Amino acid sequence: MPFAQEAGAAFETLMGGFPKLSLAPERLAQLQQEYVQRWQELLQSAGSQSAPVLADKRFSHETWRQNTPFAWTAALYLLNAEFMRRMADALDGDARARDRVRFGVQQWVDMLSPANFLATNPEAQQRLVETGGESLKAGMQNLLADLEKGQISQTDQSAFEVGRNVATTPGAVIYQNELIQLIQYEATTPRVGARPLLMVPPSVNKFYIMDLQPDNSLVGHAIANGHTVFMVSWRNVGQEQGHLGWDDYLESGIFEAIRVVREITGADAINTLGFCVGGTILATALAALARRDERPAASMTLMTTLLDFAEPGVLGVFVDETSLRLREQSIGNGGVLPGRDLATTFSFLRPNDLVWNYYVSNYLKGEQPPAFDLLYWNSDSTNLPGPMFCWFLRHMYLQNELRIPDRLVCAGEPIDLRRIDLPSFVFGAREDHIVPWIAAYGGARLLAGPVKFVLGASGHIAGAINPATKNKRSYWLGPAPVLEPDAWLAEAVETPGSWWNEWTRWLEAYKGPLVPAPRSVGSADHPPIEPAPGSYVKQKAP
Repeated sequence: MPFAQEAGAAFETLMGGFPKLSLAPERLAQLQQEYVQRWQELLQSAGSQSAPVLADKRFSHETWRQNTPFAWTAALYLLNAEFMRRMADALDGDARARDRVRFGVQQWVDMLSPANFLATNPEAQQRLVETGGESLKAGMQNLLADLEKGQISQTDQSAFEVGRNVATTPGAVIYQNELIQLIQYEATTPRVGARPLLMVPPSVNKFYIMDLQPDNSLVGHAIANGHTVFMVSWRNVGQEQGHLGWDDYLESGIFEAIRVVREITGADAINTLGFCVGGTILATALAALARRDERPAASMTLMTTLLDFAEPGVLGVFVDETSLRLREQSIGNGGVLPGRDLATTFSFLRPNDLVWNYYVSNYLKGEQPPAFDLLYWNSDSTNLPGPMFCWFLRHMYLQNELRIPDRLVCAGEPIDLRRIDLPSFVFGAREDHIVPWIAAYGGARLLAGPVKFVLGASGHIAGAINPATKNKRSYWLGPAPVLEPDAWLAEAVETPGSWWNEWTRWLEAYKGPLVPAPRSVGSADHPPIEPAPGSYVKQKAP
């Protein structure tokens, strides 16, 4: 019972910092009453011989069940955590402020899990005894090593090397400037579509999320289906590129990549694909070109991309006027946002999976993290130029202006997404916490031309990188994206397998007539500079 009273007082204090939020007294009283009832039930069952059922993977090890006091500590923690979240969900008022409170409460309750402390973690204690104290010694060594690196180790870094066992699809860099290297991959089929495919990865991460290993490479999948594939590799910028802005990413990035791809292949129109922020950059660039009456794209694919930022996901809790002004003052006119800061932010979007899980295993239990290609990529941080980053946060996340016709001026052109007017394939992931599927769907509704929206299972990365070779999970197909999201989902039909197959069938109509595959990459005007994956992707953020 003391918790209910203290929690209520704490929330009243918290609400003092959020004048647009309130918690109705009757709702608080109801939650307190329910909590007291559950707390009393827990106390009454504590007299039994069996430990409580702990339906949480943090407490799944048998040591929690074998040590009854620890099990009851975990059960009480789960009860308290549940009601703290329910209080946050019960708030009335400003939606953005509610999201920030919910996020803060979730961070707090995740941090205070008894699994995170040696004194209340029976599994870590058992390992300490079994190893004669060596697990604690190893944990301290892991902690010191991670402090030196500035991040929690999520995988065995020594197990991977870019170009050796990740990002290994054969090809070459055939163009580069201050911001990008452009890679052309070697064909594996005797004939290819006359229209090449240009892939634009997110600028906040390395491109090889789309070319991890042969069995989960989207690049390899496209090549195997007869596409000549080009890839933009964004530079991991340093202070000398700290002046670059959003327009540079359009002009030196997308405009130049499209120009070179067309020159090498001789194609009047190309197919394009953008992933996450790469999709936002790509769509903005194509809209700017359309304003100039230039239409170099025959199709556009957007993977987990935000065009309408009305529902920006959990990242929205980090963006407000005060914090953005501080960013603008520090790096808005020049400077670099360290990739390490971004990596830490993304990890705390899923703290139990990407922070506390490794905190417990690495430090409390003294274990070494296993080798995992996806987590190796996740920890390969990428810096961003301050002016570009601040402009993006203000005009997209904070002011949501990309969705408003002609509100933004980019590369000297007013931007209206409706001017793109080409066939588009838009993919959203149902459990995506970075680009909620409803937001991806909202972006699809801003586009002109025929639009196919596909909803995949799982999250931002696992949903997008769902290789056809394994054909796992499922995806939903529905009508054109004109209905409200819930109505669309109600009509959609679930299909087992990878959405890559659906995309491949869709893109087949836009690949153009089959022609002999190029014997080599590049051209006389754009000869190979260095083998893929190039040097830009190998640059490490300090």
